[in-house]
Amino acid sequence: MKLILATSNKGKVREIKALCKDFEVIPYSELMEEFEIVEDGADFKENALIKARAVFKALNEDDIVVIADDSGISVDVLDGKPGIYSARHAGKNANDKDNLHKLIQDIKDKNVTSSPAHYTAAIAIVTKNSEYVVHGWMYGTAIAEAIGDGGFGYDPMFIPLGYDKSLGQLDDEVKKKLSHRSKALELARVIIKSL
Repeated sequence: MKLILATSNKGKVREIKALCKDFEVIPYSELMEEFEIVEDGADFKENALIKARAVFKALNEDDIVVIADDSGISVDVLDGKPGIYSARHAGKNANDKDNLHKLIQDIKDKNVTSSPAHYTAAIAIVTKNSEYVVHGWMYGTAIAEAIGDGGFGYDPMFIPLGYDKSLGQLDDEVKKKLSHRSKALELARVIIKSL
């Protein structure tokens, strides 16, 4: 079965392909010209559905399964920010490094060096006849510095619960077990196999 990903984010594509080896996973950008999808939902679930529906409609094929992920980090000392704005925390055209450094500075601005935080991943599955959304979470601590150069996004500043290393330092196999996205994808796989 072909799974069409409603993302062109290389980090997400790589992670989802690694976690869904029993499916053929294709980013939509390999099938058509990339287009802007306005993510104006109130939460991760709504934004994941907006992306999956937009790509499903644009591809205009009945026999496909489109999955979309919307995920982000929520930091307690920042009242849950950046949350659904994680990908554009430092501005509309910001890259991963810009967002990372802005969040580190935001935590420092609160006169603390760390805060409880969590990642949320919502995965939407859209087919001709159905829509589903599943969630996964990862809890830990956001620190006001970047340690390690592995992973992507906010990984170097996040220490998972029960660990003393950041996601930027941890081995990929360990990260797979902990990841909010992998937890959500495990649930998504059950639904996809039943389609």
